[in-house]
Amino acid sequence: MRTPVSTYRLQIRSSFTLFDAAEKVPYLKDLGVDWVYLSPILTAEKGSDHGYDVTDPSAVDPDRGGPEGLLALSQAARDHGMGVLVDIVPNHVGVATPVQNPWWWSLLKEGRQSPYAPAFDVDWDFGGGRIRIPVLGQDSDVDALEIRDGELRYYDHRFPLAEGSYTDGDDPRDVHDRQHYELVGWRRADNELNYRRFFAVNSLAGIRVEVPEVFDEAHEEITRWFREDLVDGLRIDHPDGLADPEGYLRRLREAAGGAYLLIEKILEPGEVLPGSFECEGTTGYDALADVDRVFIDPQGQPGLDALDSELRGGETADYEEMIRGTKRRITDGILHSEMLRLARLVPASAGLSAEAAADALSEIIAAFPVYRSYLPAGGDVLREACALAVSRRPELETAVDALLPLLQRAGPGEDEELGRRFQQTSGMVMAKGVEDTAFFRYTRLGTLTEVGADPTEFALSTDEFHARMARRQAELPLSMTTLSTHDTKRSEDTRARISVLAELAPEWTATLRRLQELAPLPDGPLANLLWQAIAGVWPADRERLQSYAEKAAREAGNSTDWLDPNEDFETQLAAAVDAAFDNPAVRAVLDGLVDLLDPYGAANALGAKLVQLTMPGVPDVYQGTEFWDRSLTDPDNRRPFDFDARRDALAALDAGELPASYRDDAAKLLVTSRALRLRRDRPELFTGYTPLQATGAAAGHLVAFDRGSGTPGAVTLATRLPRGLEQRGGWQDTAVDLPAAMTDQLSGRSFGPGPVKVADLLRDYPVALLAPAA
Repeated sequence: MRTPVSTYRLQIRSSFTLFDAAEKVPYLKDLGVDWVYLSPILTAEKGSDHGYDVTDPSAVDPDRGGPEGLLALSQAARDHGMGVLVDIVPNHVGVATPVQNPWWWSLLKEGRQSPYAPAFDVDWDFGGGRIRIPVLGQDSDVDALEIRDGELRYYDHRFPLAEGSYTDGDDPRDVHDRQHYELVGWRRADNELNYRRFFAVNSLAGIRVEVPEVFDEAHEEITRWFREDLVDGLRIDHPDGLADPEGYLRRLREAAGGAYLLIEKILEPGEVLPGSFECEGTTGYDALADVDRVFIDPQGQPGLDALDSELRGGETADYEEMIRGTKRRITDGILHSEMLRLARLVPASAGLSAEAAADALSEIIAAFPVYRSYLPAGGDVLREACALAVSRRPELETAVDALLPLLQRAGPGEDEELGRRFQQTSGMVMAKGVEDTAFFRYTRLGTLTEVGADPTEFALSTDEFHARMARRQAELPLSMTTLSTHDTKRSEDTRARISVLAELAPEWTATLRRLQELAPLPDGPLANLLWQAIAGVWPADRERLQSYAEKAAREAGNSTDWLDPNEDFETQLAAAVDAAFDNPAVRAVLDGLVDLLDPYGAANALGAKLVQLTMPGVPDVYQGTEFWDRSLTDPDNRRPFDFDARRDALAALDAGELPASYRDDAAKLLVTSRALRLRRDRPELFTGYTPLQATGAAAGHLVAFDRGSGTPGAVTLATRLPRGLEQRGGWQDTAVDLPAAMTDQLSGRSFGPGPVKVADLLRDYPVALLAPAA
């Protein structure tokens, strides 16, 4: 198996095609990248910037460069000794525009007789033999249906007509009644949908890749990439949505010829991947959480907790109870259709009404500590969740006791569908209830509410960080590490600046109080979230911040929401954002705060970047983040960026023009390029992991490790808690004992062997990357 040393994620779309990516390969090679990592490239919904709405899995998207573009990119990578990793989407397909998806079009036209009926996860009996499509403004809008060009039309929506279902002059409403689908009001999706979706996205329909012929057709083009040596590895999107992730990975590994596989799997603290999974690891959110927390000051927690309580009217945020509530909001709201489908699978012998079954199942899912169990290995998780559900709702004990043995059976048999489907559903509820709701409500420090993290874990000591890295080296050496992705709520540099607030809790408390006086928001926790985000990315465009504020408020769902926006509140919210631009007093407060945060945030960011690029695992660089990147949640984190500026800056660095300041773009580029190059060119320096202990007054402000195994390897040194370091008078006598004579890859200066003062090592930058002579 060929494995990557590092990757660089590119978002492929019509404005940046595979041909464009091929042109950037020489720059990526110079940067030090080993493999190019591509977002989904199969044919997707027209105009899709992300590609996760695949409409035709049989071909590379022509709007993204088509097969010729993939060939060009692959050849460019091969010419430069690089590999190619591609993101694939096995769980669902895009159905927003039915005519673009031949599988879905056939299903709508032919119903259960369609050759693609086995591919889709439809409860036909619940729909009376028809699949419900929630596109109408309301049910009475059937009066707006028309027959045009042999199709049923609802404004711009086009649907096929079954053979023999229409003759000239027929009433469109009558024709609609003869179809294998039923167009219904969009609000009915919460309770009456009868096809599996990706989360609550009606335009993404789940497919059943556990069916062999469906797997084969869905992966025919993907397997071609490996037969023709175009691609070297795959990233698998949302495996938790699959009926049988273990079986899927086993079959995919075989189809891809034993290639390198990563899964987009969020591991909760303490959770490990099932040993039976045929993959090298995850896409790295677990690593991101660890890196973030080693740069957060634990002494700031009491002050930030006190502020959070003040903003909640004196109440203390109970995260466990909060996520129970947000998960129930999801099970009883936008995913209630999925819960009702589970309830329909409960046998009559259980003695439960549909309502009672749905309630108990929802309470069990709300008690889940992880995204899903993988039975039978995950049986303990299921039993613990059932016990917690009963402790919260004792009146459900009889129902839970009846359900538990049913849920424990999750094999391929028909009578095991409830347990199998329950596992597919729990991750959906976790994602929507936690990532997309609670993370916008639990707002004491924005850095903590990142995808894959437990925000109740405030900070990591260096000892705990080292212990986790040693486990990573031993157990998941080929798993990806990351700091930013297309899905992160905030980019790495935004989080690094926000993290400084843990060192400035009194100053932040005073600042937020003042901002609330000048630009008041009645939702205190949201105000905390909003102003942290603005400070994290400032200066920023008004439109970007308005878009973020609206999304954050609606996701939180406390003062407004997506389905029924509160116009009065959103007017106040928009006014608060506008005040950052239009109110001189607000602007002065904000500028003062950012001036205070920025130097420490930059130190945090460089430290996090170097640690992530040199720690155990396969480091990924998200596109453009070799310069400072201060982004918020999507689509803000998918904005275009300037490759040419980065290429020119790298050439200047290589010509000896070092950054004037560690706060320059060039400083981050220096750290990124030198770390990537060292990992690629001297892999023997990255075979182990040993903490490097500092001595002296400021030893706690250094995170340092040696990646050698038996002999000295690459040594990473990074400043942590820079504000506190400054207040204690700097490094003073703090020193580290270097195991050999080494050269700093950033400054070019040489040190050791033996004790060296950290002040000398970090004279030029808040980080250093040392390597012994070749």
